[in-house]
Amino acid sequence: MRMEHVALYVNDLEGAKAFFTNFLGGVPNDGYHNVKTGFRSYFIRFDGGARLEIMNKPGMVDAPKDLNRTGWAHVAFSVGSAEAVDELTARLKESGYAVVSGPRTTGDGYYESCIVALEGNQIEITV
Repeated sequence: MRMEHVALYVNDLEGAKAFFTNFLGGVPNDGYHNVKTGFRSYFIRFDGGARLEIMNKPGMVDAPKDLNRTGWAHVAFSVGSAEAVDELTARLKESGYAVVSGPRTTGDGYYESCIVALEGNQIEITV
């Protein structure tokens, strides 16, 4: 069995698409729009076959997102090397995203950084 995709509701659909394509190399599909409900989405494909669905619809509730909450903690992207983690983290920081940890080697041996992007959601950048 394999995980097919992960989905994320966002307020700024085009901004989220730009983030995942410009910073993380994702390739979006042409998008979907249900004119009856106002639902819109893109599937974004990444190296190795992983897919992320980003979605938007009218009337969503946007509750505050404390980083110490239950639920999904982060989505991790492997960039291939410690140098690439450093470079992407610096690029994201220069672009205004908050770096909440790293780059660093964690206690369990991962080299990573974590940023807050996309409306309070955490993204992990790892080797």
